[in-house]
Amino acid sequence: MQVQLSQKEQMLLKDLKGHEELCVEKYSKYAKEAECSNLSQMFQNLASREQQHYNTISQIMSGQVPSMNQGQGQQAQGQQAQGMQQQGQGMQSQGSNSYSQKDFNMLSDMLATEKYVSGTYDTSIFEFQDTNLRQILNHIQKEEQEHGEEIFNYMHSHGMYPVQ
Repeated sequence: MQVQLSQKEQMLLKDLKGHEELCVEKYSKYAKEAECSNLSQMFQNLASREQQHYNTISQIMSGQVPSMNQGQGQQAQGQQAQGMQQQGQGMQSQGSNSYSQKDFNMLSDMLATEKYVSGTYDTSIFEFQDTNLRQILNHIQKEEQEHGEEIFNYMHSHGMYPVQ
């Protein structure tokens, strides 16, 4: 299915594509720099998911409406996030609240980045005419929120983000 994009839609997609590219680069870089091996793995997984978003946006920019296999991807990601959260809770219950300042800074940066990117999707969704494209962008935004939740859960479970 082909779709004709307005100039505004094209500009918004260009911005979103740039954000996704930056996320891939940052997560990939941080995966190599993380001191905690679990954090490195989490960053690698998030880089891969951001690459999928980048590819989806690229398809839309070329006039295609990608099909979304939402159920399977979300279920696998949910299980992965739950596993990371449980793993982190186990560490916290052992009294492990020591963490690397470097890891903390990378996590804080990515949490702020995910908040920004999610907000950009929120605004963009309202500007698209095609219902299918709005649904795709909404799906990506939901995944961005899940990425933020995964980062928050990791930080919270390691004593980096105390809830008051």
